[in-house]
Amino acid sequence: MTITPGIAWARVAMAFSGRFFRQLFSRLVSLRFCEGKGGNVATIFALTLPVVVGGAGFGVETSYWYYSSLKLQAIADAAAYAGALEKIAGSDTDTITTAATSSATSNGLGTGTIVVHTPPTSGPNTAKKAVEVIVNQNLDRMFTSIFTQTKVPEQARAVALITDASKACVLALNPSASQAALFSGSTSVKLTGCSVMADSLASDAIKIQGSAGVQADCLITVGGVVLNNPPTMVCKSAITQALPAADPFASLPTPAASNPCLNDSKSKLKPGTYCSGMSLSGNVTLDPGVYVVQGNLKINANANISGSGVTIFMSGSSTVSINGNATVTLSAPTSGTYSGVLFYGDRTGAAAQSTFNGTASSLLTGAIYFPRQQVNYLGNFSGTSGCTQVVADTIQWSGNSTINQDCSSLGMKDIPAAQSVAIAE
Repeated sequence: MTITPGIAWARVAMAFSGRFFRQLFSRLVSLRFCEGKGGNVATIFALTLPVVVGGAGFGVETSYWYYSSLKLQAIADAAAYAGALEKIAGSDTDTITTAATSSATSNGLGTGTIVVHTPPTSGPNTAKKAVEVIVNQNLDRMFTSIFTQTKVPEQARAVALITDASKACVLALNPSASQAALFSGSTSVKLTGCSVMADSLASDAIKIQGSAGVQADCLITVGGVVLNNPPTMVCKSAITQALPAADPFASLPTPAASNPCLNDSKSKLKPGTYCSGMSLSGNVTLDPGVYVVQGNLKINANANISGSGVTIFMSGSSTVSINGNATVTLSAPTSGTYSGVLFYGDRTGAAAQSTFNGTASSLLTGAIYFPRQQVNYLGNFSGTSGCTQVVADTIQWSGNSTINQDCSSLGMKDIPAAQSVAIAE
């Protein structure tokens, strides 16, 4: 068949136009589809955006809570430690609580609350020397506040445990004196089961000079030691820079004076108040009880003084002077308020010195406690089974004696030394 040129061109034009419109339609359909797909993504993103932002915010807020809990625990630990240091110093519960609270406040507790117990009310250390601190705080919400307005409660608990490295039977309380505990001359002191402790910061807080010989569990001081004659010790070396020991008798009440005033002219004396002091000669027996001496106590040469269950309180700045030729056999009560306390110096007195001297047959059984005085311990004597304790402002020892620590059967209590504090819970 013959096709004319005009018809041929028409067919070419129709074919071209068909392909063009098909391609155009296809492109329009694809464009509309893409436009629909973009709209769906935008819709989905808009719907999930709060969840995504909320999840991220919750993660940030959870991290904040965790950081706050760590900080709160650190505050509790520091507060318990501060309270334990006060307990070592012999402070009462109110002072311990104040110290712990002050620590917590300075470390950022803010509006949180703190509760202090000593000893702890729970856990494995309820029967031990320890301080328990419980702190609470409420945290504000940030991102999660869109779900609830309640605050987030947090609590932390810490227990600081006090341990005793040693026990002291010689304790110098002065916080700064040079030679607070001095052993001199040809003295020979043997302390069995106990140590020498000095609370002084001085570089020579404990000093052994001359040919003095000292045998002890250890020498312990807040400051330093000067040992011209090395001691024999259970510990490898003297402990310096230690925590101070608390006054073991800080809570001991002051005996009240009574009427009428008694005199010391008899061979058998009764408890009561001796308003003009005491000067004892010859054979004198002291009945059991508390003796309040308002004035000096002097035991003269060749006197023979005895008594059991006795506590002698030296009022004000009154002093004790025992002559080296006297024989003195006195023992403290084994029970009651003044259990284990033989001599008790007034805390309100001025600085003074009391001298204890005696023969090898003399026995001073109990604690010799003079927180405001220097005690000069001379002679060759100690207590029954060596049970003597000396606690004074400062101590100078130049006698020969053997002292033991195991004295609970005689009413005496241990004196902690070289104490340490550690967070146990």
